[in-house]
Amino acid sequence: MIVLLGVLVVVLGFATKRNPLLVVGVAGIATGLLGGLSPGKVLAAFGEGFAGSRAVTIFAITLPVIGLLERYGLQEQARNLIARFGRLTTGRFLALYLGLRQIGAAVGLTNVFGHAQTVRPLAVPMAEGAAERKYGALPDRTREKVRSFSASADNIGLFFGEDVFLAVGSILLITGFVNTTYGTHLEPLHLALWAIPTAVCAFVVHGWRLLRLDRQLERDLLTAHVQTGAAVEAAQ
Repeated sequence: MIVLLGVLVVVLGFATKRNPLLVVGVAGIATGLLGGLSPGKVLAAFGEGFAGSRAVTIFAITLPVIGLLERYGLQEQARNLIARFGRLTTGRFLALYLGLRQIGAAVGLTNVFGHAQTVRPLAVPMAEGAAERKYGALPDRTREKVRSFSASADNIGLFFGEDVFLAVGSILLITGFVNTTYGTHLEPLHLALWAIPTAVCAFVVHGWRLLRLDRQLERDLLTAHVQTGAAVEAAQ
């Protein structure tokens, strides 16, 4: 039971709002030592865990690269690129991104797009740039709305697109559980095919919401401009 003191370390660390990485590391070391492992074996366990799940820590490489690209003008270039397409509005661009995200996830490319590597450095600046080209400077509230819709396009595209890929973990988990529990012979391909209508419906519904975003932005920005003009006249 003394080994469970490592859980207490996690609870106390999160309750006192300590650094999560530090809390988990200390808890792991404490659990290993209380369990009778030598410091060398504890360190070896950390190394094996890191090597076995190194895909989880790939952000340690991608985030610095994205940070350098942003520092040297990635977002500005994204805004300049979207300015060349006069008919591509914010809603149309995000609907296009939703479709690309779903298609990529459907063929197993779940890590090609994503919040850290695509939404923040590319999709958001391009969506904001499309709105700024038409309406000028955006209020903070409108800018946050554009960012939230950009994030939702990525989330929904991934969530409903990856189930079409028959080798995704959720499909294999469902088929394994059903076949083992109920003695059936359910193939991953069957689930993937039945996921296609759901993915199409998700694209239609959320794509319609994204296209409606253009009208919402127009209404919000017109209201904001009227209020700004009234405030200026009152001040004069």
